[in-house]
Amino acid sequence: MNDLRLPPEDRGLSPCTGWTRAHWEAVADHWLLTARRHASPDGGLITPPGRPSAAGIRSDGIEGFARSFLTAAPLLAGRAEDPHDHAGWYARGLAAAMAPDGPDRWGRAIGVDEIKQWNGTPQPIVEAANLAFGLAVCRAQLWDRLDEKLRDQTADWLTHHAVKHGSDNNWLLFTAVIEAFLTSAGYDVPGGHAQEDVDVFESWYLGDGWYNDGPIGPTTGHGNRVDHYNSWVIHPFLWQWYQLSEQAVERREQYLRRLGEFADSYALLFAADGSPLHQGRSLTYRHAVLGGLWTAALAGVGSESAGATRRLASGVLRRFTVELGAAVDGPPSLGWSSRQFLPMCQVYSGPGSPYFAGMGFLGLAAPADHPLWTEPEQPQPSERADRGDCVRTLHAVGWVIRSGDGVVQIANHASDHVIDPATGSGDPHYASVGYSTHTAPGVGDAWIAGVDGQLALIDEWGRASRREGLRGTVTGERWAASWYRPRMGGVDVPGARVVALSILHQGIELRAHLVTAPPGWTVREGSFAVAGAQEPVAEGTAIRGDDVSVELTPLHGWTGSGVARFQGGNAFGEYSATPYLTAEPVAGLPTTYVSAHRLGRDSVGSVPVTIAVTADCLVATWDDGRRDEFVLGELFG
Repeated sequence: MNDLRLPPEDRGLSPCTGWTRAHWEAVADHWLLTARRHASPDGGLITPPGRPSAAGIRSDGIEGFARSFLTAAPLLAGRAEDPHDHAGWYARGLAAAMAPDGPDRWGRAIGVDEIKQWNGTPQPIVEAANLAFGLAVCRAQLWDRLDEKLRDQTADWLTHHAVKHGSDNNWLLFTAVIEAFLTSAGYDVPGGHAQEDVDVFESWYLGDGWYNDGPIGPTTGHGNRVDHYNSWVIHPFLWQWYQLSEQAVERREQYLRRLGEFADSYALLFAADGSPLHQGRSLTYRHAVLGGLWTAALAGVGSESAGATRRLASGVLRRFTVELGAAVDGPPSLGWSSRQFLPMCQVYSGPGSPYFAGMGFLGLAAPADHPLWTEPEQPQPSERADRGDCVRTLHAVGWVIRSGDGVVQIANHASDHVIDPATGSGDPHYASVGYSTHTAPGVGDAWIAGVDGQLALIDEWGRASRREGLRGTVTGERWAASWYRPRMGGVDVPGARVVALSILHQGIELRAHLVTAPPGWTVREGSFAVAGAQEPVAEGTAIRGDDVSVELTPLHGWTGSGVARFQGGNAFGEYSATPYLTAEPVAGLPTTYVSAHRLGRDSVGSVPVTIAVTADCLVATWDDGRRDEFVLGELFG
């Protein structure tokens, strides 16, 4: 039953969305009261119905408690009153969790019989970090009011996890923040390694405010793990670390500059209707995408006004709540909208995992009289871009971002989540050359087929190679390029090589590929997958759905075309369709293929570019007078 009650819209204060702080508080209260329905009798475990994670059901219960607390903490910190006694409820649940012999006990060192190992480390490290993060946010409202015994018990449990070594990625920040909170609360952490871990993580800084989520690979140049984790873990936890620790002022100031740069570029990745970019893992966290933007606003960095930040954030929350129905009739599902969609989830995601969306409520930590809540809404970057066509290259990340026609898209030429190109296996949420706010990559059978967002080589049995293990990236104004060796079954296709180039200009993405293929193989390029509740309509290589349209136009080298349709393989709807082009290459001879991809919410139009191709040289002349010239074979030597 839908018991979410929203207050009236205020189009004076919020002319773009109508949403105010009262709407945010109403949604947060709804999430928290819904979570209580799935709590154990003593409140120390919260386990909504759903598929258990790889860590097991006990870990899932801890996860539900700690992650839902991410919603409660900023709400408590920024609201003058606590009408639903969230502070008391979580204090009682924490007491049950810390009781050494109680049924809800989390245990100082729960064994692998109750908490399975994930990636060689126990999942509760993450939940300990979420608890510490939340306690730091609402220290005065909860932590300081706990009795000394419960504080000591909680500190002991947190210390046990602070000294562990997690995965070699954003997990380093989890233990760092646990240790920093404990130290700030007056507890010693023997064996702590927070400073060392933060130093390591800072070495993964790429530029433009973005971090690689792990060691930067020696053959990828830019690294290959870039996604929303920058916003929902990396920046919030680094910000908390620098707030709690005794770092030198210069180091803190350097980080805050990076945070501001990140917020400025990241804000470009949200469409005017509130849709975020659908790329990367853990997407079931949904509006946790706002974490980095709230963090920057709370820190007072970045160039966006408070009104523009709130407009963007309210648009995202409104999109997920009103339009997609997420967590309206129950707890947030393992999916994107209201329905469960497990193919987009990872094995570490359990029924409590989506509560990490609580990071998206972080702005509530600012009180009601803060400019975030009192300034009138201002247009967000994509709205300003929709008055024209805005393109920006994130050189350090290897992305080109385009905003226009109601949609934001990226050309991705660096991130593939394959650490070692020689042994990697690929991931549909990283492997595509293109992602957007209104399309999702195909999963399941659609991913096996390898059509959308791929330049694939097809063997005589119809099997497609993968775009994985990018070997190099170069970028320029409005363009980016990469190269890779197509792989099949974890092995390079013999003699195959692909150089890919994307130019985003005048509302389209011009894609050029220089392809070397062995005898007997076919070349195939797929565009974006359009998905919805009904079958998308195809007119040649133009696909029209309920919310978005895509048109794929062959410009050079392509001789055939088609539309690939799938059912049950897309987070945006039951039915999906992807236009594609095909050609028969000359074996062993590098061949150039060029196409135009137009993605938007309105009807498609003519292609605003004329091209000339001579061998591997591409000259593109645009209707507005721009001229691009590339020798594809010389981009990477």
